[in-house]
Amino acid sequence: MLGPMTQSTGPGQEASALDAEDRKIVTLARSARARNGVQEGAAVRDETGRTYVAGTVALDSLRLSALRTAVAMAVASGATSLEAAAVVSAADAVADEDRAAVRDLGGAATPVFLAGPDGTVRSAVTAG
Repeated sequence: MLGPMTQSTGPGQEASALDAEDRKIVTLARSARARNGVQEGAAVRDETGRTYVAGTVALDSLRLSALRTAVAMAVASGATSLEAAAVVSAADAVADEDRAAVRDLGGAATPVFLAGPDGTVRSAVTAG
């Protein structure tokens, strides 16, 4: 994992700078986005190493970002903490609401990686 993160790591962060488990959640998030043809894909890893993968939910009656959906899936499956989160999106930053969901389950120091549609990690911040 990357060192302490409170600020963005900046553009072009190479996925190779991530450890294997963090690369895995970026890959899973990218796959969810592509497979489902949605705006965002996300993946989170819980305290036991289990991963939860989701895409954007855009129903008339329910709208959830991919990351909030992945966090909800982890909670619904009994996760009590998160080790890391990843979002694949064309957005320039991870939304504050998404970071708050990660923080609620994983704590302020939980790393959140943002990758572009090509899988290149563009930033890494903490949930705090």
